[in-house]
Amino acid sequence: MTRDLPDHLPGYGPLRPYAEAAACPDLPLIPERGDAGTADKRLPDLASALHAAGLREGMTLSFHHHLRNGDGVLNAALDAVAQAGIGDLTLAPSSIFAAHAPLLDHIARGTVTGLRTAYMAGPVAQAVSRGALARPVVLHTHGGRARDIETGRLRVDVAFIAAAMADRAGNLTGAHGPSAFGPLGYGQVDAARARVTVAVTDCLVNELPCAPDIPAAQVDYIVVLDRIGDAARIVSGTTQITTDPKGLRIAAMAGDLIAASGLMRRGMSFQTGAGGTSLAVAARLGHLMADAGVTAGFASGGITAPIVALHRAGLVDRLWNVQSFDLDAVESFASDPRHCGMSASRYANPARDDAIVNALDVMILGATEVGSDFDVNVTTGSDGTIMGGSGGHADAAAGAKLAIVVTPLATRDWPRLVDQVTCRTTPGAHVDAVVTEAGIAINPRRADLAERARHAGLPVMTLEAMRALCPPPPDVPGPAPDAPVVAVCEYRDGSVIDLVRQQR
Repeated sequence: MTRDLPDHLPGYGPLRPYAEAAACPDLPLIPERGDAGTADKRLPDLASALHAAGLREGMTLSFHHHLRNGDGVLNAALDAVAQAGIGDLTLAPSSIFAAHAPLLDHIARGTVTGLRTAYMAGPVAQAVSRGALARPVVLHTHGGRARDIETGRLRVDVAFIAAAMADRAGNLTGAHGPSAFGPLGYGQVDAARARVTVAVTDCLVNELPCAPDIPAAQVDYIVVLDRIGDAARIVSGTTQITTDPKGLRIAAMAGDLIAASGLMRRGMSFQTGAGGTSLAVAARLGHLMADAGVTAGFASGGITAPIVALHRAGLVDRLWNVQSFDLDAVESFASDPRHCGMSASRYANPARDDAIVNALDVMILGATEVGSDFDVNVTTGSDGTIMGGSGGHADAAAGAKLAIVVTPLATRDWPRLVDQVTCRTTPGAHVDAVVTEAGIAINPRRADLAERARHAGLPVMTLEAMRALCPPPPDVPGPAPDAPVVAVCEYRDGSVIDLVRQQR
């Protein structure tokens, strides 16, 4: 479905609209960072690090989100920036959570005037939806962010890397320490390409007990805080297997669809989201694999306890982890040599042929809305409020041989199946099937999959028939068509897939 997009947007520039076969433009790769030397890199505080980094107005700062809602580094760094009186900064965190609500004060003061991120939730997302920033936020995918940083399209002046442990040379890991959070997948890209990298840790040792996620040559300065955050707040209620009968029915049908597709075979690969129904699909798939005597080659993405359980049961040979979603995954990453970390670039960079998403057989996706053309929204609610973002959604859907969306027909009387999604996150061309409690809708582009599903006796129906079972939407007006743009949604290749407009 074509979106009506302007040619140019103030505060963003020319818009290159999304096309189904859009190719990544050729951009020169910026060189790798060299050896940072052997001088003492420790500084007494963040204020000293800002001075040493030469921070000035108009620069771009990056952060990573492996501590998720327990992150304390972004808030601490911005407090230091504000005290230094520096403003008009662009932030490029890999994600923003409710814990980052203090960012709103820095926006109001003009310390921060721009945001680029792959996911936004909580008070900052709500305020942006109401027009808190003069410039539109740029929402990209995890793979698109990695590509932008590596090509120089997004130039990071100072990267702040929260490290669970650092040694005095500047080698960093997320695997060990009192605030251990797992791999440093998103921070690896930032540290390698930023003009200056500042490591922030609460555990400084003489030598790491493991190979570093980020080598000392990519770290310029080290600051030790009392705490970098609360690792217990990595986990959320959405990262637990659902016990809802409706969700379990959806999971059962999705697992059976994978089995019917012919992709459930020795050496298969898969990724699930962190939602309760997606994790239930993984559990169902594990039972089916065990019954069939099938072992997967790898599971990837953000890793959770249910995926670790499949690995420990011998059903998945290797885990490729870009971030840990709970403490079981953190512990597994630290202790299991077949639980491997990967950078965001290795995970999903669309310019890399060896990106892990390109080797996926199956991807299980969630949805806020699914349109009649199989487009998916995970960026906004139906009222237009930003409540998420693509993250790896569009990246994995593009790479997988089979992309399945699992969603109930409705949530709190809001239909999940709509004529046109409020915001287009993942194009329908990369969505193969939608599974609800009513049955399975298969994209007309996948006649082969529909034939296999029917042959297996699965309840296949059209998306139109499924949508007719949804309740009518509440009479809540969304943003006006001519309202100011508050966010530009970029597809993984840097083209613009949609715009989010200010709430009424």
